[in-house]
Amino acid sequence: MKVWLRVLRGLTLAGVVLGGGIVSSGTATLLLTVPAQAQSSAIIVEGNRRVEADTIRSYFRGRLDALAVDEALKALYATGLFEDVRITQAGGGRIRVTVVENPVINRIAFEGNKRLKDEQLSGEIQSKPRGTLSRPAVQGDVQRIIELYRRAGRYDVRVDPKIIERPNNRVDLVFEISEGSKTGVRELRFVGNRAYSDWRLKDVIKTSQSNFLSFLKNTDVYDPDRLEADRELLRRFYLKHGYADVRIVSAVAEFDPARNGFLVTFTIDEGELYRFGALEVISNVRDVDPATLRSKLRMSSGSTYNAEAVEKSVEDMTIEMSKRGYAFSQVRPRGDRNPETRTISVVFVVEEGPRVYVERIQIRGNTRTRDYVIRREFDLAEGDAYNRVLVDRAERRLKNLNFFKTVKITNEPGSAPDRIVLIVDVEEQPTGDFSVAGGYSTSDGFVGEVSVTERNLLGLGQMVRAAVSYGQKARGLELSFVEPYFMDYRLALGLDFFAKQVDSSSYYVYRSETLGGAVRVGFPITENLNASIRYSAFQQKITLDPILMNCGVGLIPACYADGEASAAIRQIARDGAALVSLVGWGLSYNTTDNTKLPTSGMIVELKQDVAGLGGDVNFLRTTGDARFYYEILSDFVSMFRVQGGHATGWGGKDLRMTDHFQLGPNLVRGFAPGGIGPRDMTPGTNLDPLGGSLYWGASVEMQFPFFAAPKDFGMRIALFADAGSVWNYQGATTFPVTGETITLVDPTSGINTNEMSVRTSVGAGVIWQSPFGPIRIDYAFPLTKEPFDRVQNLRFSGGTRF
Repeated sequence: MKVWLRVLRGLTLAGVVLGGGIVSSGTATLLLTVPAQAQSSAIIVEGNRRVEADTIRSYFRGRLDALAVDEALKALYATGLFEDVRITQAGGGRIRVTVVENPVINRIAFEGNKRLKDEQLSGEIQSKPRGTLSRPAVQGDVQRIIELYRRAGRYDVRVDPKIIERPNNRVDLVFEISEGSKTGVRELRFVGNRAYSDWRLKDVIKTSQSNFLSFLKNTDVYDPDRLEADRELLRRFYLKHGYADVRIVSAVAEFDPARNGFLVTFTIDEGELYRFGALEVISNVRDVDPATLRSKLRMSSGSTYNAEAVEKSVEDMTIEMSKRGYAFSQVRPRGDRNPETRTISVVFVVEEGPRVYVERIQIRGNTRTRDYVIRREFDLAEGDAYNRVLVDRAERRLKNLNFFKTVKITNEPGSAPDRIVLIVDVEEQPTGDFSVAGGYSTSDGFVGEVSVTERNLLGLGQMVRAAVSYGQKARGLELSFVEPYFMDYRLALGLDFFAKQVDSSSYYVYRSETLGGAVRVGFPITENLNASIRYSAFQQKITLDPILMNCGVGLIPACYADGEASAAIRQIARDGAALVSLVGWGLSYNTTDNTKLPTSGMIVELKQDVAGLGGDVNFLRTTGDARFYYEILSDFVSMFRVQGGHATGWGGKDLRMTDHFQLGPNLVRGFAPGGIGPRDMTPGTNLDPLGGSLYWGASVEMQFPFFAAPKDFGMRIALFADAGSVWNYQGATTFPVTGETITLVDPTSGINTNEMSVRTSVGAGVIWQSPFGPIRIDYAFPLTKEPFDRVQNLRFSGGTRF
């Protein structure tokens, strides 16, 4: 780093010579023996080109005594407008002020920066084009740029400021940057943790260790702000899991020159594990029965202490009181810790709070996001009763938008004692994503996708996404738009357009083409329960290769000679494109602690679709899916899943073969797509799967880290057992046009494929949360199966989900 060496002249008085002498400091001179009553007209100003002479005289404040002149000299330098200031005796009781103005910055340029864009650096520095050049300010800018690079993991950065002279006292300011190599976090250590392993705690924090995939991430660089955020994440994690006395003593980063990186050590004092003792609600508000608020408690006596559950209970009770008309009510939790029994009894006291109103909500830092996008996340507005719980809730919502790098809401006094001003400070972050992803699955082969997503379109809070996929057996186009606050209500309106083409494969002999769109509306019922309604309309077309469709009227003797497709499939292909018009609804209940890698909680989904509001097909389809997560030991997470569904035709129309459930590895691993369930067993055909109108499935899975791989590699092992069945084909079995009939009974074994038969399997898998997307490899071994089932032991899926 280059540093200018320059003597700033005239900042202080260095000495005094009495009797009309001159005081000297550097090259600046100051006349002390001037009449104290002299006016500003006695001040001669020279050398000024942009600054008015009267502006310079104003700094003397009408006095010319020694103290006033000294203060004026310091004040003129402090403006940053002048490179040099000289004050000398001019004779006749006057003084002369000679100034050399700082040059004007013509432009600012950055050279050598590759990791950080010019826009990022320009927003960080204080020097601006068309402003005056201040050398101390430039040195401050150098430090700011260095700090910005250090937060990006570049500790070897060097910044050299260069000044290029231009005519008319103008200059170009150029920052020459040598970025240096990336300085990452080489090791993460935890000291004092007994209840949770280092592996588990590394999942909690955002900072990660450097590895051979570091070029794809930036969380492995040392960032002091991120380290402080990690301390808070660890503290909240322990408080959520029963450790009420936890202290994150320190988070220390030490640079290791030998490894060219940082060693980060978190020191933790866990304390003891506590459980909830007695839980009580006391109401000091007249006409409010505390028993009616107990249903809002999110914990029970004897359960593990959870500080987050206490906060959510306070929030729920506060909102309930507001709904009842008590806008100023407050709910204060009071904990009584018993170290001997290791229990914490909690009393929730409901009382009337001070009558304070929100005078104004002031938003700062949103350079792109519109104010109303931020304001609509508040459950209170200007003029409403102030409630801290609702303010905290708004802060969480703003953070969850993922529009901002930081969100902080503070209070300031208003214009009256009962008024308060809310200050919302945000820092914008990029919200657009461009991704090129690839993947492979045993059903679709290799697939590539290019997608563009903007989560905050034009600062309006809207989401838009466009994706194009192309693969060996599948190609598609998707366009989506979401308005999260339709008509200023908490209704998420979604518009979708999709086109997809899937070629025939060893699992399905036909080729399908789908083109359509959908409109959907989602809305929250509670914090964990969401509902949605949707309407979809799409055209679906099934085609076959000519060799598989050589049966027809008058050609019946040639049928079933060369492994033709099932007559049910050929009938759909013969009917041509069909229009499907359906309306549906759904409910989703989610209490998991993490959306990507849950360790506790549940996800329950119920969906129903009705086709027949126009279009060519009629059916009613209902599905349900529930997953339950529980951490048995540290890092060992169990998952239990149950699922089921039912479909039926209505209005006198049969259920088409393509509208049945055709399931395989997504129900019972170890079987091929469409590998279980009813099947056309007519001799001479491909024995194509027909699907069933009923299905059920159950799975048990245990996941734990792959300890032989680095933690940040994100690899886990899964052991699982599956069971399920698909049955009850309701489609046509006779086809008058061709006179054909299909059979669902296996002629060899005599087994009816249309009856319920339980399939089971066990296996193991590897799950990798790779930078290229989630990758999973499963190997399953069927324990019970039917002779006509199709087995697929190895299943591979990876990349982006299509």
